[in-house]
Amino acid sequence: MSKKILVVVASTRPGRLGPAVADWFVRATAGTAAELGVEIEVADLAEVGLPFLDEPEHPSTGIYVHEHTKAWSRQVGAADALVFVTSEYNFAMPATLKNAFDYLSAEWAWKPCLFIGYGNTSAGTRGVQMARGVATSLRMLSIGGDIFLRIAEAFSDGKVIETERLAARAREALTELDHVADVLRPLYRADQEIVPAVLADAPELLVLQRCCWVDEALANDTLELPALLEPEHEVRAGLREWATWCVRIDGRLVGSVRAKLDGDKWHIGRLMVAPDQRHSGLGRRLLAYAESQAPAGVSAITLFTGARSEKNTAFYQKNGYTLSSYAEVPAGAVGLRKPV
Repeated sequence: MSKKILVVVASTRPGRLGPAVADWFVRATAGTAAELGVEIEVADLAEVGLPFLDEPEHPSTGIYVHEHTKAWSRQVGAADALVFVTSEYNFAMPATLKNAFDYLSAEWAWKPCLFIGYGNTSAGTRGVQMARGVATSLRMLSIGGDIFLRIAEAFSDGKVIETERLAARAREALTELDHVADVLRPLYRADQEIVPAVLADAPELLVLQRCCWVDEALANDTLELPALLEPEHEVRAGLREWATWCVRIDGRLVGSVRAKLDGDKWHIGRLMVAPDQRHSGLGRRLLAYAESQAPAGVSAITLFTGARSEKNTAFYQKNGYTLSSYAEVPAGAVGLRKPV
């Protein structure tokens, strides 16, 4: 799974230019995003639809009662970095952006952010200055290199006038966001929290799976196991194909699991825990988490393990799985199934 950059469009008024700016940024950085393995998602506050803050508890508690808050929390919490596209109203940022900031707390913390301001005389600089102060108080890190667009010079027919100079600034900003997110990741993804794996995790995942599958090779008397043989580029390909999650302790990747939809079944694979972390409950946590991510409508959860991996089979049976034959089980393995 790739890192996620969330582009937040602040203004909600009819006729606003924010969506055009966000659209330009996404298109200008598409090639760089693909090279970096970054996913860019746009959150238009006009569509997010947050009312003025209406949560009874302080956001620092993380206790939310309204579904719109929970949805906003999930969207921001999943982001690795933020891009705020904001106009300037009366020397300030739009109230909608301040309101969106105020709904959450921990979801913002320690993540890098970039501002793209637009406006008339000041090109949105005063609105960005105000917004940056709020972002800093929420423990975000503004990377600098903000982009400012003066409406009279940078827009035509409601769209950003595309130039290579402007596109280069956007690409440089995205690259910096990606690099800073890598550095800050241990801060905003807490120890032992189950989080989406990113392409940058591929080398550590490769080491972990080779370490873990030695036991599988011994139990099944074979070295012909994909987890032992695949090179790093195939691990990266797997991260693009599968939803993958991992856990770190003191910065070290110690556990992982992945899953994907297979027809009407949710198929789980590559459940692995570092040898020194086994018998701590981490394997059960990872399995339960992967199960919880199954989309609505699936009929069963499936997985397979080595035919002679008795400890694995016993573990899965203890967690509600039964032996089951299905077409996708490879030679030398046994399938297991759990109804939803």
